[in-house]
Amino acid sequence: MRVGDLVHTAQRAVSPEVVAFYCDTFRDRNPLYARDGFAPPLLYHSEVYAHIERWYLRRLVGNLHARQEWQLFAPLRTGTTLATRSTIVERYRKRDRDFVVNEVDFCDADGRLLVRSRTHQSFLAEQKPDDAKGYVVDRESAAKKERRPLGEGDGAELEPVELEVDLATCWRFSGPAKNYHTDRDEAVKLGFPDVVVQGMLSTCLVSQLMANAFGKGWLAGGRMDVKLVNVLWGGERVRARGKVRGEEAEGGARRTLVDVWVEKDDAGRRPVIVGAASALS
Repeated sequence: MRVGDLVHTAQRAVSPEVVAFYCDTFRDRNPLYARDGFAPPLLYHSEVYAHIERWYLRRLVGNLHARQEWQLFAPLRTGTTLATRSTIVERYRKRDRDFVVNEVDFCDADGRLLVRSRTHQSFLAEQKPDDAKGYVVDRESAAKKERRPLGEGDGAELEPVELEVDLATCWRFSGPAKNYHTDRDEAVKLGFPDVVVQGMLSTCLVSQLMANAFGKGWLAGGRMDVKLVNVLWGGERVRARGKVRGEEAEGGARRTLVDVWVEKDDAGRRPVIVGAASALS
């Protein structure tokens, strides 16, 4: 597998049923979707994983979603069909991991680019467990990660979005097949002690946070670049948060810059993802 390789193309329906399933999963009641005929921009959040056998490296044990980028150019609309195209655009090594970057374009029937995602997936350079228990990441080591300062600026804070990620939610997001995002036994096979919540779920929560705050300025003009810094385990509750850190001119509009993060709803409030997002206003 090389940079430039085409992974797959597909047609995906933006149907009322798919939109309703997504919104029910996240308890997302944004009127833009039910009232105005728009669809959540990350509706097909996991299109990149449709054919992992065509681009994943062979060392599956301990593989992790490391970074995620989203660019929103125009809204998705209910009742339309998307044409998707998945391409390998970059490979690199960082410390003890190999990274593969898969870019997915989502276009309308006329070929207009609506949404673009870039997924940075990491794989252990050498297939060996990191501790005596045989887990590449366990609950104890993950909990010891140092808490980093977040949202320290004096800008306005966005209204948070919360979600309890129980196993039913994991199934709705990453099912229906058994895998390490939905089933503990499958997680153990890949070096984890429990169900690992799919990293893309947290990016969807950030999208929900931004859509609630900026409406159409997020659906057409939104940007997100986040790093996944901690494992979210099945059964945990999380909170997506954001704090405005500034504005800048963009043509005749203004772009609002926001520090975003998703934190666990526990005593440590450990972040799951951290990064930046922006929307037009």
